[in-house]
Amino acid sequence: MIVRPDLKTLAPAERAAFIYASAKSEMTSRLWRAALGSGDRDGEGAAGAGALAGAGAFDLDSLIDALSAGLPEAAARPRDPQQLLPETFAASVPPPATGPVPDRTDAADGDGRRRVAAPAGLGPNARHGAAIDSAAARTGLPAPALAAIIDAEAAKKRDGSWNTHSRNPRSSAAGLGQFLAGTWEGEAERPGTWLNRTAHERGWLDQGGRVAAAARSDLLALRYDARAAIEATADYARRNIDRLEAAGVRIGDGVAEIARAAYLGHHLGAGDAVKFLSMGGLPAARAEKLLIAQIGGSAAAARIAEAGHATAAHRDWLLGFVDRHVDPARFAG
Repeated sequence: MIVRPDLKTLAPAERAAFIYASAKSEMTSRLWRAALGSGDRDGEGAAGAGALAGAGAFDLDSLIDALSAGLPEAAARPRDPQQLLPETFAASVPPPATGPVPDRTDAADGDGRRRVAAPAGLGPNARHGAAIDSAAARTGLPAPALAAIIDAEAAKKRDGSWNTHSRNPRSSAAGLGQFLAGTWEGEAERPGTWLNRTAHERGWLDQGGRVAAAARSDLLALRYDARAAIEATADYARRNIDRLEAAGVRIGDGVAEIARAAYLGHHLGAGDAVKFLSMGGLPAARAEKLLIAQIGGSAAAARIAEAGHATAAHRDWLLGFVDRHVDPARFAG
């Protein structure tokens, strides 16, 4: 447990560092919101600006409180800095040196969709294996691909286990799937999803099929339930893959290609994902805004100068990130 300090007990240098960190966090939050928007249901991916799962943050309101009283508990320390950034991929990325992970079909479900064996290599997350297998079978996704998406999204505890209660202080993203509030509500309202069925069963939807105002907090709290997050991630991945294919984007049948395509949709939303894959990147203005929000103005300017164009700089950075973090081969038996 990390407890916020009483500013009166801190040395001047420590007090200044605390105030600086708080102000920087607030300004960073505003930058991300300005660059990425509020995360409307169709215009942004599930995590919008990407996972900042498990990162603790102070804002200026809490700073004011700190100056006059004791401070409540802070969240857990952030992940590795590289993991604070959003992830995606482009169709031109070659498969890993080991080659695409082959689909492993055990049997066909009643609806004709392939059932893929439970993912291996989960280590401290083995307790989630059954939920991943069930969600993968229901949606027709390869289980290792679904495990890779969740592993790249979720914050990690010290033992490597996924932090089901992670929250992104730069946005409303939360849980293992780092779903924005608006995206989560959209999945609850979308017919045929696991979340839609659950919302119906619990009486959270009104007669028009929209989330009732009184039920919104309960619905959003469900993002911290591991099974709900896994099922919703699978449904959202299936939807984005279907939309990419409907738009003429060729994804391929390999597990690695499926995982990375679904991951792209998870973060950018289907609209930007189609642009990214079909055009080789996002339009320059959009790409520059995203890159600045993701790695900061100075680093973004340096990358753009080196690449010669914002689209290329953003694309190259994203491809490198996904190469390092989306690896379904780890979860293939």
